[in-house]
Amino acid sequence: MTSTSVGPGPLPVDWVRQQFPTLTDASILMDNAGGSAPLGRVVDRLAEYMRKWPVQLGASYAESAEAERRLLSARTAVASLMGENTREDEIVVASSTTSLISRLARSLAPGWHEGDEVIVTDADHEANITPWRRLAERGIRVREWSLNQDTRRLEIDDLCSLLNDRTRLVCFTHASNVLGGAVDVRAVCATVHEAGARTCVDGVAYAPHRPLAVKDWGVDYYAFSLYKVLGPHCAVMYCRNTETPGLANLNHMFMDDYEGPGRLEPGAFPYELLYAAAGVPDYLDELGACLGDDGDRTQAWSAVATQETCLARRLLEFLDAQPAVEIMGSASAGPERMPTISFVSRRHLSSDIPAICDCHGIGIRWGHFYAPRLIDRLGLTKRNGVVRVSMLHYNTVQEVDRLIGALEPALRGRAA
Repeated sequence: MTSTSVGPGPLPVDWVRQQFPTLTDASILMDNAGGSAPLGRVVDRLAEYMRKWPVQLGASYAESAEAERRLLSARTAVASLMGENTREDEIVVASSTTSLISRLARSLAPGWHEGDEVIVTDADHEANITPWRRLAERGIRVREWSLNQDTRRLEIDDLCSLLNDRTRLVCFTHASNVLGGAVDVRAVCATVHEAGARTCVDGVAYAPHRPLAVKDWGVDYYAFSLYKVLGPHCAVMYCRNTETPGLANLNHMFMDDYEGPGRLEPGAFPYELLYAAAGVPDYLDELGACLGDDGDRTQAWSAVATQETCLARRLLEFLDAQPAVEIMGSASAGPERMPTISFVSRRHLSSDIPAICDCHGIGIRWGHFYAPRLIDRLGLTKRNGVVRVSMLHYNTVQEVDRLIGALEPALRGRAA
């Protein structure tokens, strides 16, 4: 196959875009951090399951037995997205990351005592803040790891001053869904474990862009949404195997002795969505094969990163050249800078700008993106938050140029 990558890197963009039936040349999706286009094979698998195996599991008849076999295979495939050697009994499946972390909080709380502490940030999506703050009602002390105003990053030195022998859990984001920068998860986990605590990482804004290695990083709990990683509307959470027995059972009382992921899957999980989600690792494997005879998933992720860095660089250079624009997060593209790019204009409220792009068939968005504490800390609440352009590897430089063409008349020039 001949590569048709736009910009540096070997990504076969034409082949990639053919895998997503909802992508068209007429409209441009750059709201991917809210939800990506689904793979065609994901849609096909969803329909296949609903047609052939719309049954309950655990029975002896053929359809039930076949459904159980296929779901175990799908669970194993989805677990592989968390990194090498992650097993199917180490993941929990639900409708969203918000639901998963809320369940985790309810499951951990019975094992904590009044005066125990949990640390949250002011830079996360509320999914990894609200469930923990609500534990204050049970006597749990909630402490805040604040965004460093000088670097606009979560700095480990600031975290260290909060850790003590009452710290039970540190909750933080792998990458900001507003600022786009990644946190060094391995370093944070090492610091937290040295203090005797555990970690809960929101990987939603990172997982669509880079490979995961939760065991290598030393993460205790890691969650992300598959509907933002080319899949169906469901989510998955890794629970370090040694931690699972210590989680309070949220399922039926007769399952109190069960030590698998079902403890956090009350009423089971969305069967057809899990089966469909196995199309995502299948796509990554095929993309790797497209890159060469010995291509693998690692090469696929490398090509994804190269393409996305190219896209981010094009847009960041344009925005950085506009006197009236302030980029949120780093203005430099690179491996640790996700292609989720937020900005504000001193010429407009953030809410004014997406409508300009709507007329050109380009989908972007404005707001706080479920991170209102971060927007408030950045002093942008009265600006109606930020404008966010969130790209994935199936976007092209030509699409970025169309976006620039739509934005330029409104953004160019100095602030009044």
